Amino acid sequence: MRKTFLRITAMALVPLGTAACVSKSEYTKAVQSAEVRYNALEAQNARLKSDLADSGKRNDDLEHTLTLKSGELGKSIVDLRQRLSALEDDKTRLTQELTDANKAREEKVREVSSTYDQLVAKMKGEIDKGQVTISELKGKLTVNMVEAILFDSGKAEVKQEGLVVLGKVIEILKTVNDKSIRIEGHTDNKPIVGPLTQRYPTNWELSAARAINVARYLQKQGIEPASLSAAAFGEFKSVADNATLEGRGKNRRIEIVLVPKD
Repeated sequence: MRKTFLRITAMALVPLGTAACVSKSEYTKAVQSAEVRYNALEAQNARLKSDLADSGKRNDDLEHTLTLKSGELGKSIVDLRQRLSALEDDKTRLTQELTDANKAREEKVREVSSTYDQLVAKMKGEIDKGQVTISELKGKLTVNMVEAILFDSGKAEVKQEGLVVLGKVIEILKTVNDKSIRIEGHTDNKPIVGPLTQRYPTNWELSAARAINVARYLQKQGIEPASLSAAAFGEFKSVADNATLEGRGKNRRIEIVLVPKD
């Protein structure tokens, strides 16, 4: 390469020799200057080649990275689309379930309202006398029957008059579907005294015996026993003031409660 450079330099300097007389020192300086420039250009060319090689490598690396990222992005898009499709399916399913649940709830509300209307019509006489009250709240229907219509004082056996009244309730209960029937026994706060305590030590036992006897009668008359339950509350769930005769009379009661089955 250097010999080539010298030949090129010599040829470049020939005109100088023909055009004028050039001293040897000037000729040497010209050659050296040309050689310096040539070396600089060679170094610059080497750097450019190196830079070009580095740029090529970086470009290859970037293309490889881009290929990988494109693949990952494509997979992510597929995954997201699948998840979106699954969410859409869940939304559709839940919307349908909600619609079905609302329809079922509305049907139950209509059924409870219908049962309420039938009971009110059937027991109008007892309601007018204040012996029975019927209430409906949030899908729960309650038939409240005072003690006097069902039991003699201190007794748990349902008397004949009470059986007649229960018969009216049973007639309606037989038409009810998907309901649990809970019989609740309640008393006032007067403690049981005398020989009666041997059978019913406290109001718990008396209210339990009354609730169970009513439940047994409902079963005997054809109510499905699996839908029946009996509960005793004694004097601990009063609805009136036990300080008055009237209040105690209201607290001594049987409640037949209809609630939706779980």
